[in-house]
Amino acid sequence: MAKIQAIRGMNDILPEQTPIWQFVEAKVRKVLSGYGYREIRMPIVEQTDLFKRSIGEVTDIVEKEMYTFEDRNGDSLTLRPEGTAGCVRAAEEHGLLFNQTQRLWYTGPMFRHERPQKGRYRQFHQIGVECFGMSGPDIDAELLILTARLWQELGLADHTRLEINSIGTSAARRAYREALVEYLSGFRDRLDADSQRRLESNPLRILDSKNPDTQALLTDAPKLDDYLDDESLAHFRRLRELLDAAGIRYTVNPRLVRGLDYYGKTVFEWITDSLGAQGTVCAGGRYDGLVEQLGGKPTDAVGFAMGLERLILLLETLDLVPPGVNNDADVYVTALGDRAVPAALALAETLRTAMPAAKIVTHCGGGSFKSQMKKADRSGARYAVILGDNEIDTATVGLKPLRSDEPQQSLAQAELATTLIPILGA
Repeated sequence: MAKIQAIRGMNDILPEQTPIWQFVEAKVRKVLSGYGYREIRMPIVEQTDLFKRSIGEVTDIVEKEMYTFEDRNGDSLTLRPEGTAGCVRAAEEHGLLFNQTQRLWYTGPMFRHERPQKGRYRQFHQIGVECFGMSGPDIDAELLILTARLWQELGLADHTRLEINSIGTSAARRAYREALVEYLSGFRDRLDADSQRRLESNPLRILDSKNPDTQALLTDAPKLDDYLDDESLAHFRRLRELLDAAGIRYTVNPRLVRGLDYYGKTVFEWITDSLGAQGTVCAGGRYDGLVEQLGGKPTDAVGFAMGLERLILLLETLDLVPPGVNNDADVYVTALGDRAVPAALALAETLRTAMPAAKIVTHCGGGSFKSQMKKADRSGARYAVILGDNEIDTATVGLKPLRSDEPQQSLAQAELATTLIPILGA
C-alpha cells in the first residue's frame, strides 16, 4: 500500500524548524503588544461570497487560486486566501467598529492554489495587522514605523527597503484606468500574456509586471499621480513628512499598486534583494471602503500582511538566526536502574521548579549508561545529571559537562539547582 504524503505545496513544519518560527512569532508579538495592538483569531473557513465581494471577482485569487467547496448543506465555503476580509467580517459581526478605533493583529495559515516554489506555498502563514476608525496618515506612518522596529529586532534593518505610493480614491483610479487601457490597447500585441488578460480585468496590475518588455512600454504611459485627487495628494504628502520626521527611509514608487481591489490611497511594500524574485516580505495599505462594501458603516481602515515562510527564509539565507534558537536541552537527567527512575522524575521536577526557563529532559525507556549518555549528547544538553543506585544511596548526583572538557563532579542533590542556576542563567 502506497504511503500517504502531504499535499503538494502544503508543508510540514518539523521539530527542527519550529524554534525559528517561535522566535519570529515572539518578536512580532512583542513589537505589536508594545504598540497596543490586540490579537484576534478568526476561522480559516469563510463563506465564499466574503472573498468575492472583498477581493474582487476578476482577480487572480478569486478566479484561479481559491480553495472553494460546497459543504453538506450546499453552502459555498472557501479556505481563506488572505486575512483582511475575515478580520473585517469578525470585527463588524461582533460590534468592534462603529464609532470605535481598533488596532488588531492575527496570525495563521492562508490557502491559495498556485504553483509552489521557494518562498511561496499553497498553504502559507501570514501575520496580519489591521487598524480601524482612524482616517489620518499618522496611523499609516505608525504601521511603517512599527514594521521598521520589527526589522531591527530581527536584524533585518539593513536588508529591507520600503516603497510607498498613493493610488488615490476609486474615482481617481477609474479615470486613470480608462487612460491606461486606452494607451496600452495600442500595444496589445507587445504585452505578455498575463498583461493582455489584465488589460480587460485589472489593468492597474500591469504596472507591477515583472516582464522587462512590458515595463519598457510603460515608460510613456499615463502616470497615476497625474490623476490623483487633492485629498489623496495631501494625505500622501503628510505621510511622507511623518516618515521623514521619524527617520524612516523610503522610495516613492509611482508604479506600486496592490493586487486586491479594496485598496485605496496609501499602499506600501517592504522589499528585500536577498531572495531573488520573491522579494516582498511585507505589504499593505489603506482600504477605507471595504467595511461598507461588506455591509457595515463607512469605516477608515489600513493594514498589512507579512508571510512567515518568506520572512524565515530571509533570516536563514542571511544567517541571522541566533545560535540559541533551537530545541537543545539544557540538562539531561539519566536514570540508571529501576530505583533511579522515580528518583530521576522527582529530581527533574525539582529542577524545573527552581529553573522555570531551563529545558530539562528526563531519560525514559531504560538502557545502559553508554546508551543514555549518547542520547544525552544528541539532546544538545550542556550537562548530564547522572543518577544511579550509588547516587540514590548517598543522596548525591553526578554532574557531567557535555560541551566542555571540565571534569565531572559529584554534588549533593540539594545543591544541584543552586549550582546550575548561575551557569545556565535560568
